[in-house]
Amino acid sequence: MLKLYIANKNYSSWSLRPWLLMAQSGIAFDEVMVPFDDLAAGSPFKQTLQPLAPTGQVPLLVDGDLVVWDTLAIAEYLAEKFPEKKLWPADARARARARSVCAEMHAGFGALRNHCPMNLEASLPEMGRVIWRDQAGVRANVARIVAMWQELLDSHGGPMLFGDFGIADAYYAPVCVRLANFALPVPPAITAYVERVRALPAMVRWTEAALAEHRFVDFDEPYRAAP
Repeated sequence: MLKLYIANKNYSSWSLRPWLLMAQSGIAFDEVMVPFDDLAAGSPFKQTLQPLAPTGQVPLLVDGDLVVWDTLAIAEYLAEKFPEKKLWPADARARARARSVCAEMHAGFGALRNHCPMNLEASLPEMGRVIWRDQAGVRANVARIVAMWQELLDSHGGPMLFGDFGIADAYYAPVCVRLANFALPVPPAITAYVERVRALPAMVRWTEAALAEHRFVDFDEPYRAAP
C-alpha cells in the first residue's frame, strides 16, 4: 500500500495536491499525518520526516523502499504507475500544456501564496479586499490564473481544466481555496470552476477533515490571533 505523508489539512496546500489527486482518482493509499510544529531542526515534524527524505518536508510518497518527494515528482510517478487513471491528458499537445501550467504553479504566483495563504477554516473577505487594493502582485497573479483557466476551459470544454479531472486540477485546487476564502474578484465562469473543484467528493472529504482539526498554527496565520 502506498503511504502519503501530509501535514495539517487546514493549511498545507502542497499536501492537498497529491492527496486530492490520489483520492479523487481512486488510487488507494494510507495517509500519515505529521502536524506542523515550529519546524525547527530536531522538532517532532523534522524528526519524523528527515529519516525518510533529506528535505524534511511534506508531502512524501512512500512506495515500498522508494520515497518520492516534491509534488510534481509525486504526480509524475503516479501517472507512470497508474496509466489507466489517465492523470495527464491523453493528447500529447494537451499533456505538454498540462505539464506547463503545473510547472508554472510549482514555481510561480508568489504574491498570491504569500498574501493569501491556504486556510480552509477562515473566511477572510475583508482582508481580501485590502489585499486586492494594495497588492499589485496579487492582482497580476490572479489575472494570469483567470486567463489561463478560461483558455483551458474554453479549449477543452470543461468541467475541469482539461476536460476530466487530472493533475492540473489537483495542482490548482489550493488556488480555488484561496480565491474563495479571500473572496478575490474573478469572472463568473472562473467562480463556477472554483465551486466545481470545491465540490469534488475528495475535496469535500479533505475540507471536512480540515475543519475538524481545530489546530491553530501561528506562523500559518500571522494575520490574526489564536481563535
